[in-house]
Amino acid sequence: MPTSASASDSSVAVSATLRQSDLLPRLASSDGVVQVKALRELKNRIIGNRTKKLSFIKLGLVPAVADILASKADAGDGRYSDLLIQSAAVVGSFACGFDAGVQAVLDAGVFPSLVRLLSHLDEKVVDAGARSLRMIYQSKLAPKYDFLQQKNMEFLLSLLNSENENVTGLGASIIMHSCETVAEQKALCQAGVLKKLISLLKGSLSQRDASLESLATIIKNNVEAVSEFVGSDSGRALRSVIELTKDRYPRTRLLASVCLIVIRNTCPCYLQDIGIKTKLVYLLLELHDDPGQVGDEASFAFSTLIAGSEDLQKLAFEANAIDKLYNHLQKGALHPKRVEGILLAMAELCSKLDSCRFKFISLKALDLVINGLTQDSAGVRAAACICLKSVSRSIKSLCAGDFMNEMIVIPLVQLLDDSCTSVQLSKSMDSDLRLNALWALRNLMFLADSASKESIFGELEASSLASLVSDSEPLVQEQALALVRNLVDGCVNCIEFVFAENGIILDAVGRHLQSIPKVEIGIQGMYLLCNVASGNEFHKEAVMHQLVPQAENGTQSFMIKFLQSSDSQLRTAAVWTIINLTFPSVPGAFGRLVKLRNTGIISQVKSMVNDPCLEVKLRIRTALAQFMTSDDGSI
Repeated sequence: MPTSASASDSSVAVSATLRQSDLLPRLASSDGVVQVKALRELKNRIIGNRTKKLSFIKLGLVPAVADILASKADAGDGRYSDLLIQSAAVVGSFACGFDAGVQAVLDAGVFPSLVRLLSHLDEKVVDAGARSLRMIYQSKLAPKYDFLQQKNMEFLLSLLNSENENVTGLGASIIMHSCETVAEQKALCQAGVLKKLISLLKGSLSQRDASLESLATIIKNNVEAVSEFVGSDSGRALRSVIELTKDRYPRTRLLASVCLIVIRNTCPCYLQDIGIKTKLVYLLLELHDDPGQVGDEASFAFSTLIAGSEDLQKLAFEANAIDKLYNHLQKGALHPKRVEGILLAMAELCSKLDSCRFKFISLKALDLVINGLTQDSAGVRAAACICLKSVSRSIKSLCAGDFMNEMIVIPLVQLLDDSCTSVQLSKSMDSDLRLNALWALRNLMFLADSASKESIFGELEASSLASLVSDSEPLVQEQALALVRNLVDGCVNCIEFVFAENGIILDAVGRHLQSIPKVEIGIQGMYLLCNVASGNEFHKEAVMHQLVPQAENGTQSFMIKFLQSSDSQLRTAAVWTIINLTFPSVPGAFGRLVKLRNTGIISQVKSMVNDPCLEVKLRIRTALAQFMTSDDGSI
């Protein structure tokens, strides 16, 4: 019976809760043996189980463990070694791979106690403390060290000089987590950290891996640091890293590859040999076969390697990279991180070469990308958007009503309001999702015929588009304007879209162009108005309404500023708009000329007859010829 099953389940839950809460008094016991047993039991229960970790956190067990550490951390005579080792292990288990656990241990004030364990006389206690701290430093929530402060630099050097591998690894983790500025990179190099890390390349497996990760952090985007590393020991350091790409351990091969990629991307003059490039491509594709963390991370390294480089993308294409990545993606039941990485790698492969995009489409990989748009993982959704953005310019044959509506447009539109509620995501991820969804829709809109545009607009709300045009993020504003620009490009019927809901989109564009944060926004906005101005009399007058009112209130029209801009593209877009507004064969051209003259726009156009940009100069001549045709002598 359902009622009996429910009662049974309830009793089990109550029993489990009682067993859990029973740990609290045992952890607070004055008997060290009782405490050690309670700590071991707690550790065994929570290892690898997020649900139990969260349950124990809510019961207040983390502060109880923190109290044990705080009270015994300074006792260096070995009397409490077992207690310290077990409590440090529990803290590490709470923090391992679980941000909520990291936050709980930091809130409980555990961090200073763990640091004190590093100077304990018992090496096992030191090791336990270092392990726990390394678990914490797997999270972005871990405390950062300011390496410009001498005491922090001295602390770091003490870690790197330790003979304990976990302590050395902790030092590397702190570097990777805390070193963010060129000034910090420079300070680390001057303090001898770079040389120390180079020496660790000859150490144990753990030390080699830690060194490779830290080196990549210190030299990233720092030409001086890269030059120092490459020239170190007559080039032996660089040769050591290259040699480690052949190591028997997959993670070491991956980290060595990442280090080489950082060197190449920071200083393109290094590692230009085609043999090394080809080796990196094949090695990273091979590492995708690893079933664990290495396989999850290989795609991200591969993306970084080929980003923006046509020659490397060609090498990857010749190595059947698209087929291999597609085959991995097809396997299903993959960790979200791996799916995200593969989609990003696909996006980079398809970013420049038509051959890659056509191969991608021929494999019918688009279905897998579209599926990614609706996944639970925000990272996967964002990566799917980026991938779709890269390939969308090659899917014209697929841009037909029902397919566009059901398969692509609906999930993309939904992502424009994506919540991204995961505690691991920042607000920037929200804007990234909106940005890439808009970018993909922009490309699809450019390819679509009138029927498809109508279908796409049917899934969008005019008020939502108007809101995106005024988004807080300039990049989102730019793509929203570009999307609307493509929407209204074409037949007169398409222009009507910006007049939906009482012209809310057009009004938003006009308001926004009065004060643009970046010139690219002005370019997209002006071409949008230019497209609208190519329509009928009603459309042209609507554009004039956006250009003129502020001048009537004593404010200079933004068109003057755009025509005087140092950016030739913005000047070109502004002149094209004037040309569309003053085409002489339409009835209202002369009236609009008069209004444009009264705002000072005509005078500005006439002053641009010798514009340094040839494209602008040609458009100016066209405009002046139209003025003369429409002029009755008063212009």
